[in-house]
Amino acid sequence: MAKKNEGILVLLMALPWWVSVIVSSLTYFMLAGVLPAISFESALFQGMANGASKFAVIMAIVLLIPAPISAFNSWRKRKLFKQQESLDTIKKLSWKEFEELVAEVYRRKGFKVIENNQGGADGGVDVRLEKEGHKYLVQCKQWKNQKIGVAVIREMYGIMTAEKAEGVIVICSGKYTQDAEKFAQDKPIELIEGSKLFELIAMLKSNEGDVKNEVPQDASENILEPQKPKCPKCGSELLLRVAKKGPKAGNEFYGCSSFPKCRHTQPC
Repeated sequence: MAKKNEGILVLLMALPWWVSVIVSSLTYFMLAGVLPAISFESALFQGMANGASKFAVIMAIVLLIPAPISAFNSWRKRKLFKQQESLDTIKKLSWKEFEELVAEVYRRKGFKVIENNQGGADGGVDVRLEKEGHKYLVQCKQWKNQKIGVAVIREMYGIMTAEKAEGVIVICSGKYTQDAEKFAQDKPIELIEGSKLFELIAMLKSNEGDVKNEVPQDASENILEPQKPKCPKCGSELLLRVAKKGPKAGNEFYGCSSFPKCRHTQPC
């Protein structure tokens, strides 16, 4: 029971502070008002219902604990966002602060953000984004001296396929290797290096009136949702398909959405 309650509290800490207030209020209402008013045939259940009101205040207070913690974390992330004045300040962040900064950036871009609060300093999905029914996976790499190689991009592409996400966004404070950039071409994968991340932060600050510096006109380019690849022959979207016959059965490939009018295919 203690572990279950602890899990609920951790979940509430990750949600907006007002969620804890609502859950606390509903819990008090149920324990203090609803349950004691219900008649049970079982004497055991009736006794438990009658005694529920004694725990109403305690449970309500416990469920309120995450509210100030959640509010503080939200304030801290907003402050972290405003403190970024250059690429150097971004590179000085810890890996956890870097993930929180990325989450705050996309939160301000209007996405529903789900942070991975149980992950480590490397590997897997760090942030999940949702917008207009589409899901995107984000991995953050706070590698300050080493370029991000193709292995990381391949791994995230595999996770994207397994989770049936719309696309993948990999964000680092440094740069990517040529192999990584080549692999991401024509795939729903967006690679954002440190300089582009700072440009996006500067643009968001400017839109919110936090800074007066002029933001480059191309600052928002390529920092959008991943786009599906286009057919080089007819311009239609390429869809991810799986070969059902032949020597390559089971392998994934891109096929033109206008099939059978256009029969263009290409490997992933």
